[in-house]
Amino acid sequence: MTTTKPSPTPSCHAGGDGPAAVLGAPVVALVGAPNAGKSTLFNGLTGGKRTVGNWPGTTVEVGSAAWAAGGTPVELLDLPGAYSLDSHSPDEELTRDLLYGVDRPVPDVTVVVVDAAQLARSLYLVAQLREHRQRVVLALTMNDVAARRGIEVDPAALARAVGAAVVAIDPRRRAGAQRLQAEVAAVLAGPVPEPRPQPGGLDHDDELAVADERFAWIEAAVSAGSRMPAGARTTVSDRIDRWATAPVIGPLLFLAVMWAVFELTTAVAAPIQDGLGNFFSGPLTRGINAVFEHLGLGGSWLVQFVDNGLIAGVGMLLTFVPLMIIMFALLALLEDSGYMARAAVVTDRLMRRIGLPGKAFLPLVVGFGCNVPAISATRILPGARQRVLTALLIPVTSCSARLTVYVLVAATFFPAHAGTVVFGMYVISILLVVLAGLALKQTLWRSMGQEPLVLDLPAYQRPTLRLTASVTWLRVKGFLRSAGGIIVATVTVVWLLQAIPVRGGASFGHVEPGDSLFAGLARLIAPIFAPLGFGDWHTASSLVVGFVAKETVITSWAQTYAAADPTAGQSPAQLQGHIHAAFAATGGGAVTAAVFAFLIFLLAYTPCVATVAAQYREIGLRWTAFGILMQLSVAWVLACLVFQLGRLLT
Repeated sequence: MTTTKPSPTPSCHAGGDGPAAVLGAPVVALVGAPNAGKSTLFNGLTGGKRTVGNWPGTTVEVGSAAWAAGGTPVELLDLPGAYSLDSHSPDEELTRDLLYGVDRPVPDVTVVVVDAAQLARSLYLVAQLREHRQRVVLALTMNDVAARRGIEVDPAALARAVGAAVVAIDPRRRAGAQRLQAEVAAVLAGPVPEPRPQPGGLDHDDELAVADERFAWIEAAVSAGSRMPAGARTTVSDRIDRWATAPVIGPLLFLAVMWAVFELTTAVAAPIQDGLGNFFSGPLTRGINAVFEHLGLGGSWLVQFVDNGLIAGVGMLLTFVPLMIIMFALLALLEDSGYMARAAVVTDRLMRRIGLPGKAFLPLVVGFGCNVPAISATRILPGARQRVLTALLIPVTSCSARLTVYVLVAATFFPAHAGTVVFGMYVISILLVVLAGLALKQTLWRSMGQEPLVLDLPAYQRPTLRLTASVTWLRVKGFLRSAGGIIVATVTVVWLLQAIPVRGGASFGHVEPGDSLFAGLARLIAPIFAPLGFGDWHTASSLVVGFVAKETVITSWAQTYAAADPTAGQSPAQLQGHIHAAFAATGGGAVTAAVFAFLIFLLAYTPCVATVAAQYREIGLRWTAFGILMQLSVAWVLACLVFQLGRLLT
C-alpha cells in the first residue's frame, strides 16, 4: 500500500493561514498538546484562519504566517499537536523533525502551549526540549479552568523551575498577547540557553532511566510553580460527564442534540431561503435584464447564460447560505463549549465494539464537515493500514456539501419533517461507516489490531461570541469560495452543453432543454438509475455533475428546469415543484421510496473530485480506485434495495 509523509506546508483546506512571512525572518514555532489552545493562539496572534476544534487531528499540517513579536517580524509556525517528541504517527513525526532541525534549521524560538489545568502532563514536552540548546517560551493557557479546579500557578516561580520564560495567556479572548510578543522578542535578542542540567551518570540509552529523570524534573517544577488543591475535587465538567459520556444516556443525548441542531437549522432558514429566492427571481433578474435591454442585448444568448446559468444555478445555491450560517454557528457553539469531544467518546465506544480502531473515529468526525481535511487528518493514526482503512471510510461521512441537497429534497417531499429527515441521513451515514468498516475489517483488514482512543476531555467552557463567529465565517467562506470558483465553472460548462442543439433546429443558446447536447448525454446514462426509481434524465445528469462537488446537484437541477421555466431555477418553490413531478413520473407510484433511494445514493457515492485527489495523495492510486469502485457499487446496490423493497411495501 502507498502512504505519504506529510510535508511542512500550509493546508489549503484548513483555511487561510494569514499574511505571508518575510523571507529569512526568524522562525517561531508553536507546539503543544491537543486541546491546549495552540491553533486558537496562532489565529489570535496572526489573524490567520486555522481550523480549531476540541479533538486531536484538527491540525495535521504546518501553518505559517507573519507575526510581529515586539516589533520584530518573524515567521510563526503552527505545528501539529503532540504530547511529546516520541513520535507514534506521521503528524507527531513531522513535529519532532521540525523541532529537532531535520531537513531545516531548528526554530529560533519554540513557544510551548502549556495547559495550566494539566500542568504535569504538559511539561513532558518542555522537559524534552530543554535537554537541547533551544530558546523556549511557555504560553500558559487554560488558567480560568485551572482556577475553577483550585489550581494556582505562579508563572514567575514556574519560569525559574523550568529555566524558560512563562507567560499567562487566554487565546480565546486574546488576553496576554502583548506580553507574549514582548517575551518572545526578548528571548530572540538573548543568547541560546544551555540545556537543563541532568544527573551525572544518566545512561541516555536507557529509555526507562531517561523517562524517570524527566518525570522527576516535572514533579519538581510542578511543586515549585503551582499549588494543587488538597484532595480530589469534583468539577462541574466531571458531574456533567457522568451523563454525557454514559454508555446509554451519552449516545441518546448526542442524538437528541444533533436532531435539535438540524431541526432548528431547517426551521429558521426556510423563510430566509424563500426571501432570497424571491430576490434572485424578482428584482435581481429584472434589473439585470433591464441593463441588457439598455445595451441592446435583450434576448441574446448572453442573457440566457446569465439568467438560466449564473442566476439560476449559483443564485439557487446561494439561497442556502443562511442555512449554512445557522448550522455552522450551532456546531461552533458545541465545539467551543467542549461537548463535541464528548460526542467523539460516546460514538467511539459504539464503533470500537464492532471492530473499528478507536483513534480512527477522530478523522471521521472531521469528515462530517468536509471529507478533504478529514482524509489529511488520518495522519494522526500510527499504522499505515489504519490510515488506508479510515481514508476509505471517510467518503461515507456526510459532508456539509450534501446537506444542501438533503434540505432541498426534504423540504420538497417532507416539508413538515425536513429537519428529522436530514437528521436521519446523518444517522444512516454513521451506520454505513460502521457497517462498511466492519465488512472491510472482516475481509481485507482481518489482521489489524485495535488501539484504544486516548482523548483529553477539555473542560466545559462558556462559548465566546468572537470565536464562534470566526469559526462560522471561516466555514461559510469556504462554502462561498466554492460557489465563486469550481461551481461557477461547472455552471458554465452545464449551460454550454444545454445551449448546443442536437435536434429541433434551434440556434445556440435558445434550444429547448430536451433537445440539447446535455439532455442527449443525460439520456444515455439515465437507464442506469431506472431500477433505483429516479431514471429521469434531469435527475441522472444532476448526480453526474455532482461528482465535481455535491452542491452542483442543486445548480444542475436549477439550470435544467430554468431553461424551460425561467422562474424554476430561481424560486425554490418552483424548483421543488419540478423535482416533485420528476420523481412522481419515475417512481411508479412509490415516490417516497424513490426519494429515499436517491438520498441514499447521494450519501454513498463518490463525494467530489477534491476528495478523490486527497485520497490519491494520502493512500495512492490503487486504493483510491478501489474506494471509488466500492462507493459506486455500494451506492447503487443500497439505493436499488431501498426502492425495490419500498415499492413492494407501497
